[in-house]
Amino acid sequence: MEPAPLASVRVVEISHMIMGPSCGMFLALLGADVIKVEPPRGDKTRHLTGMGEPFFALFNRGKRSLALDLQSDAGQQALHRLLATADVLVENFREPTLAAMGIEHDALRERYPRLIVASHKGFLSGPYEDRPAMDEVVQMMTGLAYMTGPTGRPLRMGSSGNDIMGGLQGAFAVLASLLDRERTGIGRTVRVGLFENCLMLVAQHMVQYELSGTRPPPMPERDFSWPVYDIFETADKRAIFVGAITNGHWQSLCRLLDLPELLEEARLSTTMERIEARARVLPMITERIAARRYETLAAQLERGGLPFAAINEPADMLDDPHVNRPGGLQTSRNANGKPFRAPSLPFEFSDGALPAKLDVPGVGADSEAVLAELGYSAGEIAALTRTVPDLQQGKANAS
Repeated sequence: MEPAPLASVRVVEISHMIMGPSCGMFLALLGADVIKVEPPRGDKTRHLTGMGEPFFALFNRGKRSLALDLQSDAGQQALHRLLATADVLVENFREPTLAAMGIEHDALRERYPRLIVASHKGFLSGPYEDRPAMDEVVQMMTGLAYMTGPTGRPLRMGSSGNDIMGGLQGAFAVLASLLDRERTGIGRTVRVGLFENCLMLVAQHMVQYELSGTRPPPMPERDFSWPVYDIFETADKRAIFVGAITNGHWQSLCRLLDLPELLEEARLSTTMERIEARARVLPMITERIAARRYETLAAQLERGGLPFAAINEPADMLDDPHVNRPGGLQTSRNANGKPFRAPSLPFEFSDGALPAKLDVPGVGADSEAVLAELGYSAGEIAALTRTVPDLQQGKANAS
């Protein structure tokens, strides 16, 4: 197997929560050596519970953990020795916090001209650049929440989609900067905006208004652009989404539901006529679907080449046969040793080049190895790591 695409790239990540760590995760999944620099007691994201419990494990797979006290001179010196070996720095802290760590952007640019800095912020440069932002904040600001819920009930999307996509935008910009550095020999600083990422997600609605002058209604109340694009209930009380978009879809659906009269009706010969007749036609389709069991209908829809889907919960995906194809899920071990499965990247290489080790490091688990790579002596390493509780506990258990 060929080496992973970014096997020769070293990334230093100083970030927390989701946006910055997801950028590091995407780069790690592509094979980069991602070294996560954490405080001696670990990234606070490690200790979240409830819906926040998976954040650290999921977005820090495949990284190495270096625990440093960046409030101390020794910790900052070690960080700079590490940065001198790095290709990329990923961060998502406010400028005063970075300054307290000794890594202001201007100083980094002067000291490490080849370093690429991926800076994940709430907003790009402009009137809002100093505002704090969270996923929910930008969904409300941009209109994404308005478009997701019904009128009067703005609703955030059902995942941390903006944070994750913001990290993906950061990884995308890093790859472009690495290519550009091959040409120029110089790195660059990239600022990634959570708000601007969300703006891209609602761009279709913005452009609809630009082109038509019409303010689009929330998606639950939208005008349908297709004859059939709906959720139905089967005979065994299972919900199923069915779409019939093309003329071929329409013909297949009418045939498999035994509705030849719809095919013969002259008033339903075009897509627009079928859309205009939805109020009259959908009850007929609903009745025929309600008479068939889910498994029977799903097999017929698949044979007919029609878009369809069960209405699943995310947990159902862990048992889905397609998700469980070779390479679909990757198994990692959490820092406490508990195994968990998570999706692979949403693309595949012809040679299957992906990193094999995607475990989640304990706090400072790789401190000694990384510091040794930087030329620190055993005594110096001991001095730098003596404030890391997890590391010291591990040594005590080993002895």
